[in-house]
Amino acid sequence: MISKKDFIKISDWLWEIPQSFRKDMRVPARIYVSEKMLDSVFQDKSLEQLINVATLPGIVDYSLAMPDIHEGYGFPIGGVAAIDMESGVISPGGVGFDINCGVRLLKSNLNEQEIRNNLDRLATEIQNQVPSGLGKGRQIKLDIKSINEILKKGVGALIEKGYGQEQDAQNCESLGRLVGADDNAVSDRAKNRGRDQVGTLGSGNHFCEVQKVEQIFEPNVASQFGLFENQIVIMIHTGSRGLGHQIATDYIRIMMGAMSKYGIRLPDRELAACPIKSSEGQRYLAAMAAGANYAWANRQMISHCVRLAWKKILGEKEDLELLYDVAHNIAKIEECQIDNKKINVIVHRKGATRAFPPGHLEVPIQYRSVGQPVLVPGSMGTASYVLAGTQKSQGAFYSVCHGAGRAMSRNEAIRRFPGNQIIKDLESQGIVVKYDELTGLAEEAPLAYKDINSVVEVIDGANLAQKVAKLIPLAVIKGE
Repeated sequence: MISKKDFIKISDWLWEIPQSFRKDMRVPARIYVSEKMLDSVFQDKSLEQLINVATLPGIVDYSLAMPDIHEGYGFPIGGVAAIDMESGVISPGGVGFDINCGVRLLKSNLNEQEIRNNLDRLATEIQNQVPSGLGKGRQIKLDIKSINEILKKGVGALIEKGYGQEQDAQNCESLGRLVGADDNAVSDRAKNRGRDQVGTLGSGNHFCEVQKVEQIFEPNVASQFGLFENQIVIMIHTGSRGLGHQIATDYIRIMMGAMSKYGIRLPDRELAACPIKSSEGQRYLAAMAAGANYAWANRQMISHCVRLAWKKILGEKEDLELLYDVAHNIAKIEECQIDNKKINVIVHRKGATRAFPPGHLEVPIQYRSVGQPVLVPGSMGTASYVLAGTQKSQGAFYSVCHGAGRAMSRNEAIRRFPGNQIIKDLESQGIVVKYDELTGLAEEAPLAYKDINSVVEVIDGANLAQKVAKLIPLAVIKGE
């Protein structure tokens, strides 16, 4: 059993469990967290999971967790691991079931006063345009040929059909498309689950929010991002829906059955992994890339629908520009500096967000002088943040947190927080709420999550990313 005395304090924001803690650890385990928040990480199995990640073949430097850490499947949510391409493994549990769950932010030229009288109508129209909820899809089902195009091309497949503009792709992580995607690596069952879910939010913590910029921390960076105080922005948080979940389910099963063939033994079956260069590893990477492309296309279609709602309520002259779209459940081949050498690794980010620094060639040209926009969504009714990546994030494999992180299970939240009371609390704050079912609201109650301000304080304090702007919700559109 791990306790606080087992940690080595590296800084006010970084703690380490040494490799000597358990004989099967290949590297130390590190966690970015304040001392005040450290006690909270002992409430579930997330630390044990972080130590288990440190046993993966090929892992380099350390397993890593962000301050929003909580228990997940295999990896803790908030977990990061860089794995050597030559000797290492790929683990679907290090990506998650919702492949490329991520966030995008649309920005307007309007301020709060200019939309306040239309806020309720706007939220209602967005809810009408964007289906939400568990299993809810669109009336039109795409054929398998169209799904295959999306799996291969991501955002580009929709832009080609007029659902957006080329600048949308330029302002997505990886241009909204992972190369190496192969629709043949995705099962028919996964494809069929995705046929009517392009342009849908899904349930759980997914949402669409009308927000305003409440506070600017870095005026020069905010100006480069096109943000100003009291500006209206719209945040979209969702992923690959049933298609991504099925890909994960399929390949976890495959890898559980194949590990013995490669002599891989791990302390938790949920970490199921195969060598990156194995046939199973290569097919998962191809399928995972396809699932990521589907998620980017999903958020692109939702953006198109939100733009339609925006124009209908506020007029044809008004438009919404994509600030950025970033993933937080993904595995990607990236160059990292390990032992003073630059090598290619597979970076698993499970509930963690990429944060490239100024000058990095994968940052869009208009942001390159200040660093990649980093989007950190809050829980329902709480603040969200825009940050910018820094050079020091290299020590975290260019990664930061992905949100607040759960502080209690969904079942406990349902027991403790009646949905109708949540509605009253949010409305008392002047927040418009559109929802399908009260149970879903109870699961995502603000008090079911850690304090987003404290989580972001760790990231900013450790200089992994710098705070640029604080956003607060005016209207929340939720699923079931």
